[in-house]
Amino acid sequence: MNHLFECSEKVKQLISKGVTIPNPLSIDIGEEVNTDQISGNGVKIYTGCRIYGKKTVISAGAQLGYEGSVTIDDCQLGPNVELKGGYFKKSVFLEKANMGLGAQVREGCILEEEASGAHCVGLKQTILFPFVTLGSLINFCDCFMAGGTSRKNHSEVGSSYIHFNFTPDGDKTTASLFGDVARGVMLNQPPIFLGGQGGAVGPLRIGYGNVVAAGTIIRKDILKDNVMVFGKFPRKNTEIEFVPNSYPALSRIIENNIIYLANLKALEQWYIHVRRPYFIGEKYGELLFSGVINNLLSAKSERINRLKVMSEKMPESLKRSAKDERLTSGKKEFYENISLLSEIVDEEFEDNEIEEYRERFLESFSIHKKNTKADYIETVQAMHSNISKQGIIWLNKIIDKLCSQMAGVLPSLDLFKNRQFTGR
Repeated sequence: MNHLFECSEKVKQLISKGVTIPNPLSIDIGEEVNTDQISGNGVKIYTGCRIYGKKTVISAGAQLGYEGSVTIDDCQLGPNVELKGGYFKKSVFLEKANMGLGAQVREGCILEEEASGAHCVGLKQTILFPFVTLGSLINFCDCFMAGGTSRKNHSEVGSSYIHFNFTPDGDKTTASLFGDVARGVMLNQPPIFLGGQGGAVGPLRIGYGNVVAAGTIIRKDILKDNVMVFGKFPRKNTEIEFVPNSYPALSRIIENNIIYLANLKALEQWYIHVRRPYFIGEKYGELLFSGVINNLLSAKSERINRLKVMSEKMPESLKRSAKDERLTSGKKEFYENISLLSEIVDEEFEDNEIEEYRERFLESFSIHKKNTKADYIETVQAMHSNISKQGIIWLNKIIDKLCSQMAGVLPSLDLFKNRQFTGR
């Protein structure tokens, strides 16, 4: 007990609440941390951990630092989350999410229920739906991934996988969708498998049920579901001229960024109208909900800011590629109208048709919820296909409208002319 009086006041408060701290003198807790937002029920903080941030929340049963020291800064941890070693900042971890030793999870991440990563995983602006599993030695920044129905049937990223999210021109307009929000939230889609020692060059879109062979680098969208993808290893080096800031595939880059933004908007609506009641029912639930919404806002802001940075390069790009009249006009429109794209994303969402689809789904879901009387995961998994189809239509209507509005700002690029907005 003598050691207790040598500890910081914050550590004393946690111990008095019932938090298990085997080596209290090794723990550093920032003065800004609100210990009222840390549960005393089953929480264990191992040697060498650091806890910072006034928005930090640690729910019942959370475990920090079992494999190595952990630093968390303004993170919100749901019940029974395990962060075994590493650095975690401005991210949300819902029930039973876990990360292994050497993780670096930076701002803007949301790991939903039972999403996990093994050792040495790097994430930033990443959203993982329930059960998604990442192997070891992975960089998976600027990604959304869904798919799978349980811990035994889940989307998985093999070890030593890289999502290439930084271009030679210095752009990060490279966010990729592995799955989609509208179908993914229903927790009934086949899993996606990305084989180890492979990679994806963002921005990409990948369908559900797809299996990508180990060692494969994906460089184009795979919109079909349930296909196997093999990459060809080049037999010899290929040399072609590199023209900086030329952007010959500008339409595709903008299309995929718009679709990503639209999916974020749909996910935000799902949380507001479907998931929020489940948060209200648990301790610190409102704080967890607020953390998720703030991170979705952060994700939208990140994507728009990256588009703005790229748009600023269009005047220079026009000097390098004046032959294609359509592309030239598109670059001008993109440069001149980027603020309009931002306004569309930030607008409050009002649409009578979409509201009708939403209310139709919510009415059916409410009846199902009363009959099921289970937690969020079990309730969604038990939905009849007719109800989930209603929800998919509602969310896809949101995605379609936002894509259509944003495409209308850039008519010269013929966005979505031969491509679908959503993954139906």
